[in-house]
Amino acid sequence: MKIKALVAVRSGSIRVENKNLRPFCNSNLIKVKLEQLKRIPELDGIVLNSNDETMLAIGKEMGVETVKRDPYYASNSVVMSDVYVNMAENIDTDIIVYANVTNPILQDETLSAAINFYKEHCGEYDSVNSAHPIKEFLWLDGKPINYDPLNQPRSQDLPNIMCINFAFSILPKELMISGRNVVGRKPYLYPIDCFEATDIDNMLDFEIAEFLYKEYVMQGKSLK
Repeated sequence: MKIKALVAVRSGSIRVENKNLRPFCNSNLIKVKLEQLKRIPELDGIVLNSNDETMLAIGKEMGVETVKRDPYYASNSVVMSDVYVNMAENIDTDIIVYANVTNPILQDETLSAAINFYKEHCGEYDSVNSAHPIKEFLWLDGKPINYDPLNQPRSQDLPNIMCINFAFSILPKELMISGRNVVGRKPYLYPIDCFEATDIDNMLDFEIAEFLYKEYVMQGKSLK
């Protein structure tokens, strides 16, 4: 069972300009993620998929496989499901560990443990996807969806609604193609805490992630 990490990056980020190449703790998000993946012994290889020559050059310099993505599959108009299919069709592996560069706080041991969990339970679940609990008072269309306002619970007693955060997704290549997604039909939602789930979606997120990475990851400290 060949297992490779797939790192997908593109130019043209909208909410954080040049996000993947922007200076991040004397490095950048691409290098940080590739350096981490090279430390994971359960992986048989790493593939960087991008439309951008500068990003591909970083992958080549760091000794990982690179795949040049067709510009259409890096546009802001393409459906993400089509992107998943295209990327899966262009990687030589049995199992894909889809790892986003925008989750730089994810710990090595967490990713290794998740891969081993998949190997042990792949007959029971068809994908393993990182997720964290949402303990917020949620409303939709003017109505609460996870609590009764007349009997409001404490926030810690709200239902255990899980949010898939895409720090990692582990699944067979063929399932990623047929299912057009990185979440399988029978997924296991692998719990990680909000610290490791830190995701970069806007400039505030970027600055928070950089602070946490500098203060905790680089110092070898933990919030756990």
